[in-house]
Amino acid sequence: MFLSRAEADAVEARIARVEARTGVQVVTAIVGRSDTYPEIPWKAFALGVATAALIIVVLDFTRPDWMTAYAAWSNATPILGIGAASALLALVVPAYARLFLNRIRSAGEVRQYAQAMFLDRQLFRTTGRNGILLLASLFERRVELLADIGFHSRIDESGWAAVISAMTPLLARARSAEALLRGLDSLEELLAGNGFASKSPGDVLSNRPIEESGA
Repeated sequence: MFLSRAEADAVEARIARVEARTGVQVVTAIVGRSDTYPEIPWKAFALGVATAALIIVVLDFTRPDWMTAYAAWSNATPILGIGAASALLALVVPAYARLFLNRIRSAGEVRQYAQAMFLDRQLFRTTGRNGILLLASLFERRVELLADIGFHSRIDESGWAAVISAMTPLLARARSAEALLRGLDSLEELLAGNGFASKSPGDVLSNRPIEESGA
């Protein structure tokens, strides 16, 4: 869906390496978007309407004969048309839609999506409660990392944040496979540096990256 077969194989192999060295269980996921954000087309429509209205005001000011040549009510047609075109553009062009994305809201939606996946996929069923979910949400260009309770006293938030920071620039450039690989490398060094070593009897969770279209 988002990864080629070769890219998915590479991510799977890297997860196996991380798990063999550190003894933890890692699940990676790529989702298209974490929410539908129904407000985005309306924001785009409002911008289009405002822009069209401003253009007409400028024309009225620079061309005094504008209002005599065209009935005032006819100005509504281009205003609404440009607003509708802007809303449609937001629906089909993710880069344009992201201009209207609220960062705080999107951060919350990605985290909520990751939390739901953590529970749905039962990442908590590892013996040592040492499951990690590394999720990249493409539309929001955000990374969420959720770690089970087995890590709580050994790795702080700044450690997890470093893994996310390693991935984010690549995700912003739509290089999702590279972002996952970079994140796994950073995660491996973080875990090994904090004393995690292989004690696991074998895989409990699948190493194949999860790919979902999302909301």
